[in-house]
Amino acid sequence: MGAGSVVGLFAGIGGLEHGLHDHGWNTELFCEIDAAAQAVLTHHFPDVPVVSDVTKLRGLPQNTEMVTAGFPCQDLSQAGRTVGIHGERSGLVEHVFRLVRRKKGPRWLLIENVPFMLQLDRGWAMRHLTSSLEEHGYSWAYRIVDARAFGRPQRRWRVLLLASRTEDPREVLFGQDATEPFTGHHDQRACGFYWTEGTRGLGWAVDATPTLKGGSAIGIASPPAVRLTGSRGLVTPGIADAEWLQGFARDWTRPALDVDGVRPGHRWKLVGNAVSALMSAWIGERLANPVPYDGQNDQALQPGDPWPRAAWGRDGNAHRADLSMWPVVSDYHHLEESLLDPAPLSVRATQGFLKRARASKLKFVPGFLDDVEKHLINMGGDPREAA
Repeated sequence: MGAGSVVGLFAGIGGLEHGLHDHGWNTELFCEIDAAAQAVLTHHFPDVPVVSDVTKLRGLPQNTEMVTAGFPCQDLSQAGRTVGIHGERSGLVEHVFRLVRRKKGPRWLLIENVPFMLQLDRGWAMRHLTSSLEEHGYSWAYRIVDARAFGRPQRRWRVLLLASRTEDPREVLFGQDATEPFTGHHDQRACGFYWTEGTRGLGWAVDATPTLKGGSAIGIASPPAVRLTGSRGLVTPGIADAEWLQGFARDWTRPALDVDGVRPGHRWKLVGNAVSALMSAWIGERLANPVPYDGQNDQALQPGDPWPRAAWGRDGNAHRADLSMWPVVSDYHHLEESLLDPAPLSVRATQGFLKRARASKLKFVPGFLDDVEKHLINMGGDPREAA
């Protein structure tokens, strides 16, 4: 299917474009509003212009072959405001369609977002996206993909939506499938969880971190915690570890600190909001090696049906594809061996988590809260203050 030129909208720190570069695609233009993210893009892609406001972008460079868009998920995320596709932030995706409206628009669109958008408003957000794609002459396919499939221990589920005016996107997204391997028991492997929770859920993950979060709007980091094996305590990954988990080189976001007023914690926002470069590299590899897909066993989706893990459509008709979230199984880097820059979970954070956990109705794996209490004592804290 060939490579070509890319325009990255809502580019963040270049996750979609970075992975595609590995397979011959060249970025002609970035659009990104965050000044710290702009500094990262300029450092790693020094020859690519960066514009800040998608609402003021009048058009695309000539001969643009692909538009990538990891558009803002704040209005679609289960952890966000869930106001819908036309919320102030997620509604910016309409500018993607404005820019590809011309008759000879880009051949490909690659859109990434959170799986919750498949459920939000009973699936209306996804129906709006797919109908808009078809109105602009695109056939489409999407698939929920787990970033762990590419070997890094972060359980990150994302919708990859690929559309084309000239090609069959199913040949890219559906050409490979594997099943999720067994990752081990909680007492065999390090386990990731969110210490900021404790009453509603933990995001508990065996031999992986839960999905990395962006942290607060004012630059306060929100890294996950990791329970090490052998009762060896609780740690949090360093920012360089987080970058690596997302498929970037360690210190990829360090140039953000050159921007006046940017706090170190803002790097967590950049990394947590990024698209995994490993996912986009897989897309780039599949674009170069498509596999014919007949879809004979796929079932038609009826109006009102919930959106499945994978589906495709054209001309007003949508079909369900029976695929896993693991298109491949790559050599896996175990979590405990992947943390090169961890720090102990602080006394304050541990006390707060333990207090919330004790007050909750959640069920925890055997021995977990004992390990939390032991870590608190080893850090010089008093478990009675978390009663």
